Amino acid sequence: MKVVVVGGTGLIGSKLVKKLAGDGHEAVAASPRTGVDTLTGEGLADVLEGAQVVVDVSNSPSFERAAVLEFFETSTGNLLAAEAAAGVGHHVALSVVGTDRLPDNGYFAAKIAQERLIEKSGLPYSLVHATQFFEFVRGIADEATVDGEVHIAPVLFRPVAGDDVAAAVGRVATGTPLNGRTEIAGPEQYRMDEFFRQALAGLGDPRQVVADERARYFGSELTERSLVPGDDAVLGRITYHDWAAAQ
Repeated sequence: MKVVVVGGTGLIGSKLVKKLAGDGHEAVAASPRTGVDTLTGEGLADVLEGAQVVVDVSNSPSFERAAVLEFFETSTGNLLAAEAAAGVGHHVALSVVGTDRLPDNGYFAAKIAQERLIEKSGLPYSLVHATQFFEFVRGIADEATVDGEVHIAPVLFRPVAGDDVAAAVGRVATGTPLNGRTEIAGPEQYRMDEFFRQALAGLGDPRQVVADERARYFGSELTERSLVPGDDAVLGRITYHDWAAAQ
């Protein structure tokens, strides 16, 4: 089948395009780099011609609250309208575990708005909620750094490899629309502060990790299970140890 991957030149998108193509599908990467702009609608009609499935793994270039909301509302609105016109039969979007538990987080609020547009579109759809990627470990630590120390809340944390996310999204994309959501997480669960203490040490990063119950995650206060999935989540196969060793 023809699957258009919006954001197909990014971290997850490029992995997904490669996987789908390896499984015999016609996987098309759609992004500004390939002449497709979901914010303006440029190139959408052409790239969606003959597509059975659209997978949206795109991301906002800015995480500022107003900017990220505008990105997801405009991009998703344009994409859904173009899909309806092209007769696309399945819309898949990648989101984040815990969006509904942290609505005060600007990025999560924008993802909630995106999901509502999809749910109300009338198109068959699937939402894949993923936990934090191994690839974002240093970035999360940088955001949490205060006066040279990494302040992390001692809550549950279950990060996942980007390759496992791409595999899960690929399975959903080529299956029957869920008209609901599924969750993907890593095979191992940690205390968040302990994970970052071990991960940064493995990276040769000398910053001290401080377990801080008041520490915020990109501006949001966390509870014990804010960032982890439910018991029925699909679990990846790649451990952090194996992923880090392969880098």
